[in-house]
Amino acid sequence: MTSEEPVAGPDSGERRERVVGTRRAVLAIKAEHAADRSRMEIVADRLTRSASSPFFFLFHVIWFAGWIIWNVGAFGFRPFDPFPFGLLTMVVSLEAIFLSIFVLMAQGRESQIAELREEVTLQVLLRSEEEITKVLQLMAGLYGRLGHKVAEDHELREMLQPLSTRDIERQLIQQIHRTQEMRIARRKRKRRGRKKEGTEE
Repeated sequence: MTSEEPVAGPDSGERRERVVGTRRAVLAIKAEHAADRSRMEIVADRLTRSASSPFFFLFHVIWFAGWIIWNVGAFGFRPFDPFPFGLLTMVVSLEAIFLSIFVLMAQGRESQIAELREEVTLQVLLRSEEEITKVLQLMAGLYGRLGHKVAEDHELREMLQPLSTRDIERQLIQQIHRTQEMRIARRKRKRRGRKKEGTEE
């Protein structure tokens, strides 16, 4: 009597390679963008990191305190920017403008990277859903061969249907519209209630 050999399933090594490949693809997006940065983008990233550091905060505290102490004539210093410190106000305003521009540049790049990552993740999820649906179809075939009727299992029939991203998008848009309409209706009710209270008074 010979023992039956188990049927070989999908190669686990291949599955691991696919998972690792997906992770590398997500991580490589930021690496590629970091390598393709222009000089201005590199400066913007460095300034953004520096502006969020404790050293940057302490530097400004010391700078402002020293500037004010010097220009109020303390310790016998000769003021070069007397109160209300017009030169300091101009310098700080220019610094805030340039820092805001650099921060917006860095945030724009980060948002582009985040959108690409989301797109990669979405494509991976859609591919996984297709594979799961295919496995369910194969299992449904075995389920029918065992004498069970697939038509009687409504949940299984719904799971066997391919996922429609357009239907999901349409449902989400409808939910958003309904939520907005409900908010508008609530605001109108509040306004009507306030008007009624005003007329009664």
